[in-house]
Amino acid sequence: MRWNVLFGGPAGTGPNVLTNILGQALVEHGNHVFYSRDYQSLIRGGHNFNVLTFSNEPVWSNDSEYDVIVALDDNTEKLHRKNLKKSGIILKGEHTNMYFAGRLFKLFCLDFKLLEAQLKKLEKRFDENLREAKKGYDEEKKSVCQVKGQKPDHYFINGNQGISRGAIKSGIGVYYAYPMTPATPILNELAAEQVKNNFSVIELENEIAVVMAGIGSSATGKKVMIGTSGGGYDLMTEGISMAGITELPIVAYLSQRPGPATGVATYTAQGDLRLALNSSHGEFPRIVLAAGDPKEAEELTNQCFYFSQKFKVPAIILGDKHLAESFYTIHEKVEVIPVPSTVRLGRFNSYEKDSQGCATENPEIIKKNIEARLKKTKEIEKESKKFQKYKVYGDKNAKKVIIGWGSTKGAVLDAIKEMKNVKFLQILYMEPFPIEIKKELDKKKVILVENNSTAQLAGLIAEKTGIFVENKILRYDGRPFLADELKKEIEKELK
Repeated sequence: MRWNVLFGGPAGTGPNVLTNILGQALVEHGNHVFYSRDYQSLIRGGHNFNVLTFSNEPVWSNDSEYDVIVALDDNTEKLHRKNLKKSGIILKGEHTNMYFAGRLFKLFCLDFKLLEAQLKKLEKRFDENLREAKKGYDEEKKSVCQVKGQKPDHYFINGNQGISRGAIKSGIGVYYAYPMTPATPILNELAAEQVKNNFSVIELENEIAVVMAGIGSSATGKKVMIGTSGGGYDLMTEGISMAGITELPIVAYLSQRPGPATGVATYTAQGDLRLALNSSHGEFPRIVLAAGDPKEAEELTNQCFYFSQKFKVPAIILGDKHLAESFYTIHEKVEVIPVPSTVRLGRFNSYEKDSQGCATENPEIIKKNIEARLKKTKEIEKESKKFQKYKVYGDKNAKKVIIGWGSTKGAVLDAIKEMKNVKFLQILYMEPFPIEIKKELDKKKVILVENNSTAQLAGLIAEKTGIFVENKILRYDGRPFLADELKKEIEKELK
């Protein structure tokens, strides 16, 4: 059984805390949980809502209809009642979020001790929260008892936390950033761990300062990561080019949101794939990897550090708002590799240089330097064969292929779960690109799923393999794909 619960209310009324409490308790009870956030760029007021989906089987996305709506204000009911199932339940009234937490635990037949344990983790206003929760628990009369948990062997994490863990396990020395949604939480995640793990987190005045400070620290031998979103990355591109000519390793986290310009600051998109691949002037090798869940975020961040250090090139880990801030239930072991530091003190500048590190305009040296840098492209390609550059889910011999990248993975997996003769091809490595996917796509019915308006991955596939993907399902309204809606779209394309 798959349940969808919506929590809605103005910013400041606590829908996030309420969703976290239920989600953590369900995971600790052995269930699989996924939840996403939809919020406006406001500190107070407006309308925010979270959707939590849970089941005793793996779940990777939300649906468009809800079994339960928790309305922390009247507006939530007005906006979302149309999506409530006929058998659905609305919990409403002028009560605190903790009161509704109690009602939900009773509704789903969860032991109140589980809720009490979650409230202790908040470390604030425990007695007051406990009273409110107990009141709600005692007053709820319905019980659907659909929670049938198994022995918990998994954990609850979002994409930003996965990125942070990958950086820490890679031995990060310093993280530089200027706050920009949806990459900002990385500052908080890493700041909380810097003393324990012996690295530094530094917030600077703008993104140009961030990338240049990163290059400076890299020159001293530090393992460096920087983080931002599209507009901030635009400002960093000249610095990324400098990393290319100085051959200093740096890892950049590019967390996408809708553009151009400021766009829609708190929503999701996959419009920056070409930006990551082609930004910065001049020709130099780079790494671009794209995670589809927090486990991959952790592993691919680690691989970015590995390639960046080994080949002294910039490496970009691509995410997006939906992946960054959604919580997933992860039950597979994360695999990371050691990342030795490779930089030694030397003379670095933004000019072509001779063997002494001095600027040169000698045509022979210029040609030699460019060829030396580009030679790394073949070396990186060879090294990348040691890693899983793409994944295939479903019937490996299927004649119908859904192809996608990044956070679209979750909705696709849920959408095709019961489909026959269908497989999902997820691309993890954008550069170096896995041209071997040609064998997976050749003479197949291929459908592309992307959160952008121009099918950027389709263009990349055509460029690298010569295969033109004609069937496309695109969403570009700032929202992620939903499993039930995507399933209908895929079935329509497959007819």
